[in-house]
Amino acid sequence: MEEILNQLPAFVEQISDIREIIISNIVLIGQIPAPTFREQRRAERLVERLADFQVDDCAVDDFGNPVGIIRGRASSKSAIFIVAHLDTFCETTSDTLYTVTDKAISGMGVSDNSAAVGVMASLPEVFRRLGMVFESDIVLVAPVHSLGPGNLKGIRQLLKTWPTPVRGAICLESVELGRLNYYSDGMIRGEISCSIASEKKMGRHHQPNAILIIHEVIHAILKLRLPQKPRTQIVIGKIAGGFNHGQEAFDASIGFEIRSDSDRMVRELYGDIKDIVNGINKSFAVDLKLSIISHLNATQLAYNHPLVKCAARILYRLGVEAVSEPSETALSIFLQKQIPAITLGLTRGNHFHQDGAMVEIEPLFKGIAQIPALVAAMDSGMCSHE
Repeated sequence: MEEILNQLPAFVEQISDIREIIISNIVLIGQIPAPTFREQRRAERLVERLADFQVDDCAVDDFGNPVGIIRGRASSKSAIFIVAHLDTFCETTSDTLYTVTDKAISGMGVSDNSAAVGVMASLPEVFRRLGMVFESDIVLVAPVHSLGPGNLKGIRQLLKTWPTPVRGAICLESVELGRLNYYSDGMIRGEISCSIASEKKMGRHHQPNAILIIHEVIHAILKLRLPQKPRTQIVIGKIAGGFNHGQEAFDASIGFEIRSDSDRMVRELYGDIKDIVNGINKSFAVDLKLSIISHLNATQLAYNHPLVKCAARILYRLGVEAVSEPSETALSIFLQKQIPAITLGLTRGNHFHQDGAMVEIEPLFKGIAQIPALVAAMDSGMCSHE
């Protein structure tokens, strides 16, 4: 491991030498819109870029996931996955324009997760410039249908059908450099919508107001008692309703998320919220509906697992402080399947999920240097309990 750590300064310098290739890939791929369930054009562009860099095998699979394979020297070795989700929160379907300066790349979706996808497309050239050849197959995949209602379906389907063993996985997120995730909370993300039936919209002296009914729901949720242990949280992150300042609202909704390191607590709280919705629905005689958008089980790689320890040592040698938090990335799907995995951040950025989203260029080279160092450690068996 010490030999790999000593190479890190050279890695950073050599990666910075192909700055233009990396930036070009981020821009060429990121400017193509990829809302969840509509990622086809971006998937095809990514496969084209991987082919340009002479990846041994690359194609879009039957589920729509773009996959590239760099063949290793030993076919008996289990594959190492490098993953960056393809879709973004942006709902636009027309091409966006990225702005590149000496210090930053700006544009919708660049910080989640277009920069990471562009970096992944550049990895064959990174490995080539560093003179790195591996025993294991290196599988580059940008799963589709990851965010929100996609519920990580792309990576779930890929791992369900993958024909050979998987040694481990590195999940890439554009930000934040220093991110080192190795566990996932249990989670249910849901929506509660209120709609006033058409026969109640007219001809009533006191019409129900959907916004006020949703307020009753929020008030009841906030009264729920949450334990300090297991660590548990309910976040109400979205609210919408009405269409005119002077008219009772006929429709309103909220989006919420239950998080806990206990799956049992997540299920219990969802049951409590379901009871709240049913009770208020009967009280006001409206159409109040509860639906699940996505869900995850709580999973964890031990903090002293060799993969986590290797990644932490790499960050330390790069002069970057490691920060660990729960992750809702493909990490959780790998861990559910007993495949060691971590999530890494690649650079620093601002204004996530907004028009002014940006990522910094200079920290990116340290962020990318983590990848060949960690892959080399995994390939040599340093990151395994075996």
